[in-house]
Amino acid sequence: MVSSVSLFFSLLCLLIWHTESASNECPLNFTILNKFPDAALRAKHGNLTVKCLGAKQGLHLVLAEYLRTEGLFLPPANTSESCWSAFHTELNSQDPSFDFRKSCGFDNSSISQGCMNITTQQEFEKQVSLISRQTLTKACNQTLTSSPCAQCTAALTSTQAISLPGPSGNLTDCSAYSSIYAAAILNKAGPTDKNTAWCLFFIGLNLSSGKNSAWIYGAVAAGVSVCVLGAVVGFLYCRRRRARMEKKKVLAEFEASDPCSMNPNSTLVRFTIEDIRAATKNFARENIVGTGGFGNVYKGVLADGSLVAVKRFKNCSPAGDPEFVHEVDVISSIRHRNLVALRGFCVAPGSLEGHQRILVCEFIPNRSLHDNLFDHRRSERRLDWPTRCQIAVGMARGLAYLHHEIQPGIIHRDIKASNILLDENFNARVADFGLAKFAPEGVSHLSTRVAGTLGYVAPEYALYGQLTEKSDVYSFGVVLLELLSGRKALLTAAQSQSLHITDWAWSLVRRGSTLEVIEQGIENPGPPEVMERYVMIALICAHPQLFCRPSMDQALKMMENDLPVPHIPDRPIPFIADLVDIERSAGSSGSGQFSSPSGFQSFSSEMSLAR
Repeated sequence: MVSSVSLFFSLLCLLIWHTESASNECPLNFTILNKFPDAALRAKHGNLTVKCLGAKQGLHLVLAEYLRTEGLFLPPANTSESCWSAFHTELNSQDPSFDFRKSCGFDNSSISQGCMNITTQQEFEKQVSLISRQTLTKACNQTLTSSPCAQCTAALTSTQAISLPGPSGNLTDCSAYSSIYAAAILNKAGPTDKNTAWCLFFIGLNLSSGKNSAWIYGAVAAGVSVCVLGAVVGFLYCRRRRARMEKKKVLAEFEASDPCSMNPNSTLVRFTIEDIRAATKNFARENIVGTGGFGNVYKGVLADGSLVAVKRFKNCSPAGDPEFVHEVDVISSIRHRNLVALRGFCVAPGSLEGHQRILVCEFIPNRSLHDNLFDHRRSERRLDWPTRCQIAVGMARGLAYLHHEIQPGIIHRDIKASNILLDENFNARVADFGLAKFAPEGVSHLSTRVAGTLGYVAPEYALYGQLTEKSDVYSFGVVLLELLSGRKALLTAAQSQSLHITDWAWSLVRRGSTLEVIEQGIENPGPPEVMERYVMIALICAHPQLFCRPSMDQALKMMENDLPVPHIPDRPIPFIADLVDIERSAGSSGSGQFSSPSGFQSFSSEMSLAR
C-alpha cells in the first residue's frame, strides 16, 4: 500500500515537472533566421557593433513572425530564459566564440519587457489611431522595394513619434514596435519575405559580392547603430537638459543626442563637425559651389572618397534643432530619381563660429538650371530643345512625387531655377528641402510664415500666407517659362520697369505670338505644336488665380500628352501696370477669350480639371 502511494506521488511529481517544463519552453521560432545567409557572414566577420545590431534586428524579425502567428509581441515572461538559450544556440552556430548576451549587455528583461506595457496586437491597435493605421496599411502593404520601402519607413517614423513616445532601452523598444507590427500584420508577404526583412529589419542584403557590398552593409549597419544609440542617449539628454553642464560635457552629449527619436531603420549618417571640416578643407573658399540667403554650399570629399554637397546654414540657434533633426530624419527616407538624396547631417555648438547646422547631400555635377541658363561662363553647353523637355518632365516628376506619392505630402516652398540641379545626363533633380513643410491630411491650406524667393512665390502665399501644393505648382510654372525662354523670372523693361516673366509671356500669347516665348536660336527645336503646348502648360501652372492651376500630377500628364491642356482664363491686370494697360484691358471684348495660332482653342474664363 505504501509503495503504491509512493508510486502515485512520484508519477504526480513527474507530471507536474513535465507540465512546467513544457510551459517554460520558448515559443519563438529562431530557425527562420536560417533563411538569410547574410546573417552568418555578419556573425563571422562583423565587428562588435555589427554583431550586436544583427542580433537585435534578428530578434525583431523573429518577434514579428511570433506576432503574425500568435498575436503577441512578446513571449510569456517565464519563457525568457529558455528563449535566450534558444537564441544563443542559433547565434552560436554562426559564431561559437561570440557570447552576445555578455558582449552586448542583454539580459532577461530585454526580451520580457516591451513598450508601454503593450503585449498584444489589440493593445497596439488601441494605442495607435485608426487614421495612423490606415496610413501605415497603405504605405506598407506592398512589395517593399526602393520607393515603396521609403514610403513605408516614413509612415513608420511618423507613427512611432506620435503614438509610441515611450523609452527605447530594451531589445523590444518602442522604436521597433511599429516595424514589427507592419511586418507581421500589415504586409501580406510577412516578415520572412526578403524585401520585408531588408526594408524593416536590414536583414537579407547580399554581402557576397566583395569589398564593395561589404562596405555598403557596414555603412548601413553603422548608421542604424548610431541611430539606435543616439535615441538612447537622446532620451537621457531630454531628462537632463535643464541642468547646467560643463562645456565639454555639453558638447559630448549634444553630438550624441537626438530628442526626436530617429527611426532605427534610417540610413542617415550623423557627421561630426570634424568630419565636415575634413571633407571641405575647413570650409575653404575655393570649395564654395553655391550661395544663398541660407548660407553657402561647399563641395566636399568624404573619407570613403565619395563627392558630396555640404550645405551650411547660417544664423542658427539650438532651439530649432529637434524640429530640424526630425524633419531631416523623415526626408532621408525619401528616394526618387528626380530628387537630390540626403546623405546625412551635422548639428554642433561652436563658441567662435556660432551654432552649426549642416546638411550633407549627394553631389550633382552639372550645377543648377540657373547656371546653365544664365551663367554661360559656368556651363559647358547650351541646352537644346530635347534636353529642356527632359529637364521639364524631370522637375514635374520630382514635385509630383513629393505632393502625391508620400504621406503626408511635402510642399517644397522654394522652387526656383537654382534649386533644380542637373546630373551627368542632364536629368533634373529637385534640391533644397530646408524650407519644406508637411501638409496635414484633410487640410486645404496651411497658413505659415512666408518663405521663398522673389519672382517665384505664388500671389496667395505672398499676400495672405496661404500655402498649398498649388503654391509649388505656380513656382514650377515660372521655372518652366525660364527654361523655355532663357529669360529670368523678373525682367527689366523700358525705363527700368520690372516685368514678371508670366506677364511678358501672356502678352505674347494674347497677340497670337506664342512661339516667340521660346528662346531664339534654340538648337534642335521641336514641332511648333509641341513647343506651344509647353508654353501653355507653363502659363496655366503660373496662373495668378489658385483655382485655375492644375495639380502637379495633372501638369505632368499634360506634358506627357496624356491630358489635354485646358482653356486658360484671362489673367488679371499685372500688379505693375500703366494707364495704357488698364485702358487696353477695359476696351477689350467682354468675352475674355483669345485664340492661339497652333490650334489651342480660345482661352475662356472657365476651366475644368476635374474631367
